[in-house]
Amino acid sequence: MARRITIFDTTLRDGEQSPGASLTPPQKLEIARQLARLGVDVLEAGFPISSPGDAEAVHTIAKTIKGPVIAALARALKPDIDVAAKALAPAKERRIHIFLATSPIHRKFKLRKAMEEIQRLAVSAVKYARRFTDNIEFSPEDASRTEPEFLYRVLEAVIDAGATTVNIPDTVGYAVPEVYGPLIRGIANNVSNIDKAIISCHCQNDLGLATANSLAGIANGAGQVECTINGIGERAGNASLEEIVMALALRPDVYNASTGIRTKEIYKASRMVSTLTGMLVQPNKAIVGENAFRHESGIHQDGILKHRQTYEIMSAESIGLNDAQTLVLGKHSGRHAFRQRLQALGYELGDAQLQHAFARFKDLADKKKEVFDEDLAAIVEEEQGEARETYKLVYVHTSAGSGTVPTATIKLEKDGKLIQDAACGDGPVDACYKTINRMVGLHPELLDYALRAVTKGQDALGEVAVRLRHKGGEVSARGTSTDIVEASAKAYVSAINKIEQTRTAGGKRRR
Repeated sequence: MARRITIFDTTLRDGEQSPGASLTPPQKLEIARQLARLGVDVLEAGFPISSPGDAEAVHTIAKTIKGPVIAALARALKPDIDVAAKALAPAKERRIHIFLATSPIHRKFKLRKAMEEIQRLAVSAVKYARRFTDNIEFSPEDASRTEPEFLYRVLEAVIDAGATTVNIPDTVGYAVPEVYGPLIRGIANNVSNIDKAIISCHCQNDLGLATANSLAGIANGAGQVECTINGIGERAGNASLEEIVMALALRPDVYNASTGIRTKEIYKASRMVSTLTGMLVQPNKAIVGENAFRHESGIHQDGILKHRQTYEIMSAESIGLNDAQTLVLGKHSGRHAFRQRLQALGYELGDAQLQHAFARFKDLADKKKEVFDEDLAAIVEEEQGEARETYKLVYVHTSAGSGTVPTATIKLEKDGKLIQDAACGDGPVDACYKTINRMVGLHPELLDYALRAVTKGQDALGEVAVRLRHKGGEVSARGTSTDIVEASAKAYVSAINKIEQTRTAGGKRRR
């Protein structure tokens, strides 16, 4: 019988630590709802001590989301554990996840503590956390660079103290499968009380091996894997949930393991996380990338037409991606057809949201001959993913060309009042951004600007992603339009709205 692997999703904690991927509490809740629909077993909602906003988000998720165990991260410190316990209090099923570094380099340079002190602190923290819940996870940070004998000793001690899951983090992505797999097997064979706890894997992707290492861990006895949607996370990211889940689903002959994930919710989860964090999914990303189920080679096309499995090991439908669009939408389509198509794509909107999204669709349909599924997804997800609008873009007009100074005229709405200004720049987009900066009284640094076509053709819907830095904090946002200047302005205004929301947020994020 296949082993059941626990899926621990840390998109809202480790994933949000991606530079520029900061999420508001309502956005976290929206993603948490989709993760529950996806069927994750454990949902790590945040690191409550890091900021009041994170504590609020964890508390809201704990109060609202049913199904997954709700987890929160804490250092091996009583104040961290107290704040985590308070945030998790409303959850029916809750877990406190404690971490403390154990590797020589962390002991010497970060903690400046001896082995005995590290072990004492770990045991003390687990015992203290048991006052609030019986579900305790302990992570020896940088475990993959920790001496095996010391690692075994710490794990045995925390299990005796009450830890029910022991996580083995490859914190800096240094491990390779040939080393990480035997590390998990060594723990299973050398920790005397390991039968009282689940071994978990948490692998970073610095060498592009996070998924491979996690699968090696599962093959060697791990019963839980920690991962994120789209593989987002610090630096090069984490093990990708969709890659691990589909690898286990497609290769039972190798792993003899299964998960409780509803795979048809994968694509929607991927799109939602990408939209709300502003982090684009690379086209060649496994499982959820734009090109994952597309074929251009004539040889491949011929094989696919004859039998899809010649060049596809899974179907697009298996991850919730509608492979064949039978209902063509255009400017003459009505609300019923629009709603039906959204339902087929997995979107359920309330009447007010549907009305607003339909108005955007009709506006787009006037500019395009045909509206594709990707257009609809962009419309709905931009609708759902918008930050609270301090400023709303009402109007943008630019003039540019040879021998002309690029100029932008912008009209914004704030608190029901219209404001308008104009400025010059190096190009139409730069002119827009300088105008908006002057209007809102902010001058953030533009760190990244990316433009892509959501669909094909001369009337393609353009999507602009921007990343801004303001007073040490980073935000990301997107905008879509058939006009790339308008899309650029929408993305920038959305980012400004995020800055407005976070300007007074306290605390700082920690690993």
